[in-house]
Amino acid sequence: MTLAQWTEVDDYFNGLLVGPDEALDAAVEVSNKAGLPAIQAAANQGKLLNLLARLQGARAVLEIGTLGGYSTIWLARALPEGGRVVTLEFDPECAEVARGNIERAGLADVVEIRVGRALETLPELAEEGYGPFDVVFIDADKPSNPDYLAWSLKLTRPGSLIVADNVVRDGEVVDADSTDPKVQGMRRFTELVAAEPMLSATALQIVGAKGYDGLLMALVTA
Repeated sequence: MTLAQWTEVDDYFNGLLVGPDEALDAAVEVSNKAGLPAIQAAANQGKLLNLLARLQGARAVLEIGTLGGYSTIWLARALPEGGRVVTLEFDPECAEVARGNIERAGLADVVEIRVGRALETLPELAEEGYGPFDVVFIDADKPSNPDYLAWSLKLTRPGSLIVADNVVRDGEVVDADSTDPKVQGMRRFTELVAAEPMLSATALQIVGAKGYDGLLMALVTA
């Protein structure tokens, strides 16, 4: 199995089950032209987020890590009238690109972008009375994932869903001796999820056009 074959399989399913989308395709193109790293979710993974939010009956979504707004658009489209996505982005340039992409998708009134370190904006959300969020999507700097988990638990309720991206790290997550802070951040995050009695969780390995990685999904149960 090769990346080329994984990509071909992704293209097959995306062609049948996702299809072209003017706003999402433009978001990728604009993000690439702006020099943003091409690390946004694949199309089928974006639709998975959309379906999970719809299955949750989500009205309030928190996204940690906006990048160019690709996954933000998928999540915002899942919400009913009056629903809201709050998305947190550290880099002002990424936030500006995302703002344009979200406006082009007709979702400016649904999405609130907060710029700054998430570990500073998350306490602000709590102080301002935001939450509980029905879905939290964590896709930001991996060393901070343990802290993002702690804030996610504070800002959710029983029945909320927490989803974390890039948990497999090309398989390196099994290497306890890794010196990569992203790997160690993900290992600590997963260990905390496993030890948290308020959560019931699983993780899935994913191969596709974006390579080899995976998602962790945790349901808040208490």
